[in-house]
Amino acid sequence: MRGLVRETSLTAGDLIQPMFVRTGAELREPISSLPGISRLSIAELVEEAGQVKAAGVPAVLLFGSTSEKDEAGSGAFDDEGVVQMAVRAIKETHPEMVVVTDVCLCGYTSHGHCGFLRDGEVDNDVTVELLSKVAISHAEAGADIVAPSDMMDGRVGSIRYQLDEEGHPGVAILSYAAKYQSAFYGPFREAADSAPSSGDRSGYQLDPANSDEAVREALLDLEEGADAVMVKPAGYYLDVVERIKKETGAPVAAYQVSGEYSMLKAAAANGWIDERAAVLESLVSMRRAGADFIVTYYAREAAGWLSSGT
Repeated sequence: MRGLVRETSLTAGDLIQPMFVRTGAELREPISSLPGISRLSIAELVEEAGQVKAAGVPAVLLFGSTSEKDEAGSGAFDDEGVVQMAVRAIKETHPEMVVVTDVCLCGYTSHGHCGFLRDGEVDNDVTVELLSKVAISHAEAGADIVAPSDMMDGRVGSIRYQLDEEGHPGVAILSYAAKYQSAFYGPFREAADSAPSSGDRSGYQLDPANSDEAVREALLDLEEGADAVMVKPAGYYLDVVERIKKETGAPVAAYQVSGEYSMLKAAAANGWIDERAAVLESLVSMRRAGADFIVTYYAREAAGWLSSGT
């Protein structure tokens, strides 16, 4: 009877699995702060993407990891870059899988910031030009959705214009519209080797105290051509998910970030929580708040729990 009157559903089809791809061959590097998640070379990534698809999860979100870094993050828009090659490999092997690519420079810059630095500060306009090049290279490789995560002003409009001009009108944009300067990104920064070498990202990521600003950012990105918007992190910002969904009516994604995942893993490993119950409860709460889909490192694992009922 509880099932008959349940107000909120959660299925494997609501989830996206983030994955880290790294240069090299036959590589599987476990990430110590993200139990169960590894940096993968392309062949291993393709194999694991197939397992994700078989579990019922329809999409992956790709992040590149490379030791070749420079001031401009040029590896991010190299047509033979690791993400570009990974996209082509996945689409060739699993053409029905939805491939989303993270569009940012932080994993490719020698300083770890999300944009081009000038006198120690991120130059917004130069960064937007570079991000557009990244998005085009991903689209040409076969990405279905590009997801700019940098939080620069005007980047969605520039990316949409360039995609259309270069013959990719069908490539969608999932904008990280409300990406907060959060303490919960630590494990990701280990995974992508993307921690800033100096300063922080408060100049371009949102203040955790603000929600009106998040709504304004989402509205601006939608006006510029975003097809969907994202709130990151998810669990501590469910009020923001709800507000953006209600005030825009647009598709909204929630990103259960690395720190949220790792806390659940650590508590479960210590026997303090029932992992399955706690994870599914956390994901249902995001759907209840209004998220249409969820990016989570638990995607494949949660899909198994949902399908088996155990």
